Amino acid sequence: MSDPVLAVEHLSIAARASGAAILRDVSFSLERGRVLGIVGESGSGKSTLAMAIAGLLAPGLAVSEGSITLEGQDLAALSPRDRRRLNGSAIGYVFQDPLAAFNPVRPIGSLLIETLMRHRRIGRSEAREIAAARLAQMQLPDPEGILARYPHELSGGQRQRVMIALAVLNDPGLLIADEPTTALDATVQLGILALLRREAATRASILITHDLGVAVSLCDEIIVLREGAVVERGGARALVADPREDYTRMLVDAAASFGLTRPAPTSEGP
Repeated sequence: MSDPVLAVEHLSIAARASGAAILRDVSFSLERGRVLGIVGESGSGKSTLAMAIAGLLAPGLAVSEGSITLEGQDLAALSPRDRRRLNGSAIGYVFQDPLAAFNPVRPIGSLLIETLMRHRRIGRSEAREIAAARLAQMQLPDPEGILARYPHELSGGQRQRVMIALAVLNDPGLLIADEPTTALDATVQLGILALLRREAATRASILITHDLGVAVSLCDEIIVLREGAVVERGGARALVADPREDYTRMLVDAAASFGLTRPAPTSEGP
């Protein structure tokens, strides 16, 4: 087995003011080409864990114990400036709501071009060519036209494809996708999942989701969080087929009642 791209060891996160625990003793490692799903109900700590890995914790939260190591580098040992440089280069992040994540008064192209120029020693013209090529890889029609448009001028599925393009623009070793299909209809979800599956093949990936069907479709392993603690982990299909813990069984039963645990098709979709 290759060395892990990401190693999280005994990670705990607490509120600065009160010391109340938000995450408690979370550990896992993740190799290139593997996808880890993190599932749990709202408030279980899924997004807090993802934000901690990406260095995007809210100001009122802090790592109280444990470590996060990326490509052998202890992230706590980095200066704030060096830590920020990892985002967009070594770490790609797909946010749940790209409309809120994008700057509404800047065209799509300005963000992609700026990200490329910040992390690579290239000129604007070359950056624009790379950005357009990435959008084409995301199966977006008229990439040059997309570069000139504003976020509100795109559909939800188009914005999420642009968000994925931005996340993988500089070929990060780690890709984090936080509820990437929540606000999309079923047919658009299939296309987004197909893109994420393709991108996951060459990097370590984390999928944050409440949808066990999505998790089973995309992930190799699943961690179940409840109130900030890991209650169960295992191979994705095995965990859903035969959960050991009552809480996991409750999630599976609840999802099954809505037909959510069926693995999504592997088609590229529209």
